[in-house]
Amino acid sequence: MGRDVVKPKGARGTRDFLPDQMIRRQMVINTIKTVFETYGYEPLETPAIENLEVLTGKYGDDEKLIYKIMRRGLDANNLPPLHEMADLALRYDLTVPLCRVVAMYQHQLQLPFKRYQIQPVWRAERPQKGRYREFYQCDADAVGTASMLADAETLTLIHDVFRTLGFKQFRIRLNNRKILTGIAEYAGVDATKAMDVCIAIDKLDKIGMDGVIGELQKRGIAPTAINKIMPILEINGTNDQILNDVATLLENTPTGSQGVAETQELINYLQALGIPEANCGIDLYMARGLTYYTGPIYETIVEEPNIGSLAGGGRYDKLIGMFLGQDIPATGMALGIERIIDVMTELEMLPPAKTTVQVIVLPFNAEVQLEALHLIQELRTAGLNSEYYYNLNDKMGKKFKYAGNKGIPVGVVIGPDEIQQGTVGIKNLQTKQQETVSRTKMIAVIKNMLDRD
Repeated sequence: MGRDVVKPKGARGTRDFLPDQMIRRQMVINTIKTVFETYGYEPLETPAIENLEVLTGKYGDDEKLIYKIMRRGLDANNLPPLHEMADLALRYDLTVPLCRVVAMYQHQLQLPFKRYQIQPVWRAERPQKGRYREFYQCDADAVGTASMLADAETLTLIHDVFRTLGFKQFRIRLNNRKILTGIAEYAGVDATKAMDVCIAIDKLDKIGMDGVIGELQKRGIAPTAINKIMPILEINGTNDQILNDVATLLENTPTGSQGVAETQELINYLQALGIPEANCGIDLYMARGLTYYTGPIYETIVEEPNIGSLAGGGRYDKLIGMFLGQDIPATGMALGIERIIDVMTELEMLPPAKTTVQVIVLPFNAEVQLEALHLIQELRTAGLNSEYYYNLNDKMGKKFKYAGNKGIPVGVVIGPDEIQQGTVGIKNLQTKQQETVSRTKMIAVIKNMLDRD
């Protein structure tokens, strides 16, 4: 009987990344890291698993997407109620774990604390284009300051990340939760239903004005309130024009007026920092679904391909207080690295993937194996990424073909004659040109060849 074979199939919503894909991913991630560090953010990592109580109560309607982990040691014949079966969960994002860290290590951290974090998160999504169950987030947050300067710097950071990656057509959509609360107050909506208004109008791009009206009705918002809300969503113009119009409407709502003032301050800083209005504009219907935002909110989109938000974030001055008992102001953003790479791939913005190997050592035969091993250590000691060709009895043509298929730029050939003469053959595997040089000059010749390429 033949043995059972497990069908090799990955879990839905997850992906494998082969070396050529990983090289591109690392290029993008390293570019983002460089920009983060240019702005003074420092690295942080947290565990993949969090206590369930840390994550619950932070994500609103999205809490149903948290992957919960069943308690160890449960008796299958005597299971507890469903809500008692899990005590741990995979992290949903990187913001809540950051808040836990700040609460745990508050006396060890210098405030303002600026950190970046690039790690995977997990969500029980329905997989589709640009939406995965396991994906990386790239976060940058500033904790311990209520200044709108921190929000302006976050927006400038987003702008610089996208510019550095090569994006030319992108837009950062900006709003403020206090303005949204003010709109609900202006419309006469009960404070308990203000979040329902936010959730409904945030769907405008997907369902249109009529769809938003239907969504507001479904959520129990009165027709008189809907009639006051909908015209506000049609306000447009420059950032200053929008703020002037909204300021007039919300002048009798304290929260709304505060949101307008914060946004005007933020716009003034962005102008001073040289951020073009074409890349950062106010959208009054952009709400973002997470309940923990308290002030400025923002997300970044590209029009083509229409894949959704590539970055998002905002101010969350109350979230850390859920762990600490006292509020610590914070603001930050998350880059959707998977979507960014998908868009860059579709727009052909990524360069051809190159192997990380710079040099391959190609022994002529088994007789020179030991000397070839000495040689490759010389290369590695000199800081050259070097691969050794294992199958020594293969013909040289096959060895060169292997190196060429991998895109390795330089091959070093060593045989009995080269050992006797103290030389090596160095071949540019792109141009096919080969030269014989002394072992003492080998490193310099290879580095010069790599520099020219």
